[in-house]
Amino acid sequence: MLGEAVGLQDRLFYEFCLDDRVPADHLLRRVDAVLDLSWLREELKPHYSEIGRPSVCPELMIRMLLVGYCYSIRSERRLCQEVELNLGYRWFCRLGLEDKVPDHSAFSVNRRGRFRESDAFRLVFESVVRQCMEAGLVGGEGFAVDASVIEADASRFQRVEGGATIDWTDGQLASRPVREYLGALDSEHSPTNPERKPKALSPSDPAAAWTIRGRNKVMFGYSLNYLIDTKEAVVIDVEATPTRISKEVEVAGTMVERTSERFGLGHIPIKSIKRIPS
Repeated sequence: MLGEAVGLQDRLFYEFCLDDRVPADHLLRRVDAVLDLSWLREELKPHYSEIGRPSVCPELMIRMLLVGYCYSIRSERRLCQEVELNLGYRWFCRLGLEDKVPDHSAFSVNRRGRFRESDAFRLVFESVVRQCMEAGLVGGEGFAVDASVIEADASRFQRVEGGATIDWTDGQLASRPVREYLGALDSEHSPTNPERKPKALSPSDPAAAWTIRGRNKVMFGYSLNYLIDTKEAVVIDVEATPTRISKEVEVAGTMVERTSERFGLGHIPIKSIKRIPS
């Protein structure tokens, strides 16, 4: 017997449970089973105003970003669209069918504002590392250092060759990357090598290093440096630097000291650390 045609959406009420629509073996179920962000709201509370409109929940934004990382959704605008439509993503983000998905602009505003002030991303990262330690996944005996090169949001065709000085315009001086670069030049964490002038500078992102290690022959880039415990390949620390060997060597020591201090692994001998070839 021929069944009824599909597309008859004339019901006013539906019995629907979002949890029933997410398969038991779904990746996000496995992540959710070990992810605890219940502490995050209280940790970030001092960085929110007592007045004004209610904010977007910080746990919601972190969960949405995790969805993006797990499924390679690089655009935050597209991420919001995917969470709007995908039932599994909504379930993981604790959103009901009628709950509103945040606007994509909320991510950039918080990343440059309260998330940066509170070091929220590092707090989440370190809480996961501690969970890995409690589960016995961190040996604390052997370590490796590796770096991934990330292309900066700066045109390789708009550059000032090394040795030349940049006459910053008022518009450039008002931009956050230029202000932070100029402020860091005389600090102990200068983005450049004091002993060697950079080959080229980007007027829009001067902290980025001119490098040949990216997907293009030459480009401006940053290195995302990892300190990896070799027992189960757990990343126990991470730090971004301009793509310069001197900065990568320097930050390896910083990560070692920070790991020793924050995770109580004791002193990590330099001889137990090996660098993974690029």
